[in-house]
Amino acid sequence: MIKVMLYEDNPQLREGLTMLIDGSDGFTVLASYKNCDNVTDEVAAWNPDVILMDIDMPGTNGIEGLKKIRATNGNVKILMLTVFDDNKNVFDAIRNGANGYVLKKTPPAKLLEYIQEGASGGAPMTASIATQVLKMFSQITPSQNEDYNLSDREKQVLQLLVDGYSYKMIASEMFISIDTVRSHIKKIYEKLHVNSKSEAVAKAFKDKLL
Repeated sequence: MIKVMLYEDNPQLREGLTMLIDGSDGFTVLASYKNCDNVTDEVAAWNPDVILMDIDMPGTNGIEGLKKIRATNGNVKILMLTVFDDNKNVFDAIRNGANGYVLKKTPPAKLLEYIQEGASGGAPMTASIATQVLKMFSQITPSQNEDYNLSDREKQVLQLLVDGYSYKMIASEMFISIDTVRSHIKKIYEKLHVNSKSEAVAKAFKDKLL
């Protein structure tokens, strides 16, 4: 059972999402809120697997909420709910540790698939958002003379992360255990000076590591 929390200020959409997710096998909605004013306490109290986070909310918005959660919790999967032209916010979300980026108009069945993918360690991203993100990264000047000393094995793991593989899929692809995958990823994070998969992927693009 995947435990989900919602942050969405539109009451109709919040109710619709709750009914969709709660009414689907294998999912349960623990709680839903209209903003992130008390997000740290709420996440600690409910301990969800996945958070669906609207970006544009009154009070404490989704980007600030994301920062607050990541300050105390690096494990919960956070999928940002966004609109097509939200470039800056999507980029801010990447830098601050979001696990995925989903358009609000995503069809219900696809949304459930994204939540499941996020819960299992993937990095779901609506295709149009992914296109924008790649375009943004292509415009960033790479850091000069930065050598992170990644081993060939670590580069292989990083490439699979960039390709959206979950830990389980990486283990299967490389014929290694999930514990070994975690060990490689921990070392990658340390060498790249990042704290999340999305930050590692962002840095791989930015600094052209692959």
